[in-house]
Amino acid sequence: MKTQKRLGILTSGGDCPGLNAAIRAVVSHASITYDWQVFGIPYATKGLLEQKAIPLTVHCMDLRGMNPLLNMGGTILGSINKGDTLAHIDDIIAGYNALELDALIGIGGDGSLTILDVLQKKGNWQFIAIPKTIDNDVAFTEKVIGFDTALNTVVDALNRLTFTAASHDRVMIVEVMGRSAGHLALQSGIAGGADCILIPEIPYSIKGACSHLRELRDCWGRRFGIVVVAEGAEVAEDSCCPTELTKEKSSQGMGKYIADEVRNCSHNQLDIRVSVLGHIQRGGIPSAGDRLLASAFGKAAVDLLAQGETGKMVAWQNGQVVGVPLQTITDNSPSLVKPDNFLIGTAQSLGIYVGNTQHISA
Repeated sequence: MKTQKRLGILTSGGDCPGLNAAIRAVVSHASITYDWQVFGIPYATKGLLEQKAIPLTVHCMDLRGMNPLLNMGGTILGSINKGDTLAHIDDIIAGYNALELDALIGIGGDGSLTILDVLQKKGNWQFIAIPKTIDNDVAFTEKVIGFDTALNTVVDALNRLTFTAASHDRVMIVEVMGRSAGHLALQSGIAGGADCILIPEIPYSIKGACSHLRELRDCWGRRFGIVVVAEGAEVAEDSCCPTELTKEKSSQGMGKYIADEVRNCSHNQLDIRVSVLGHIQRGGIPSAGDRLLASAFGKAAVDLLAQGETGKMVAWQNGQVVGVPLQTITDNSPSLVKPDNFLIGTAQSLGIYVGNTQHISA
């Protein structure tokens, strides 16, 4: 007979800093406080499908236990963000049962959580979710693991690019991640001193952006500029480039598209360079904020399981961690930037062009 609860933990979707810190917190709290056995499931649901589990204990790393995971980027369990998981739902549930797990903690973004919600309902698992994503687009939580570190990474890149832009009188177009949500672009643009911020939720015009850049040059003597564009931004309302250069047909992304549009609109008067930060935004050592959040989320997830809760996600609300029904989360995600967002007004007050709220008729 089993004498200990067998808890599984997996990381799903794109990696981000802070995942290992969350794993560390779950293992430490579950083992020390509740005397549970904890098993890492490698490569998300693929591990369940293949019936693989790695025993995790507070002493499995070295004499200092799980502490090295606190500041380690990525995930020691591996992760996947491709494939048709739900096509193998019965085999995944069978794998969960074969591993004799009593409960599961899944760490993922809104896409992964939607899939895990379907699995836990059909499999009748005891399941708690922990949110992570550099996109910051999971509903009903003010913070998610990974966003703070990614934000700092982008701001650091903007700081560096500003100096080279100023040295050569150039306009730097910086493309950042975020899919359909503009949180990362908006917040990094404000914190990094951008002149224009283009995000999926706010329509914009190339004419408006160019007018703003010309104003900086002609009225204020600023001969360089920083434009932050989210990878999921829509095509401009007044796109002037040939059709093949629009986002849908450009294989080089929104940064290249915006550069071509601005270059065309300015009649090649602006010296423009493009920087696509790409997966560098996912890497690196987690920030203090992400380590703290991951630790709090890991502890809270274990406590919810101990209380008999299931089908919930831990969320940061009003300075504390709470449990929110997972169905509510998936029904309202992704959480996008609202046009009346306080930070939109903040950007405007700092003289940043953020779309059709200003300069459209210039």
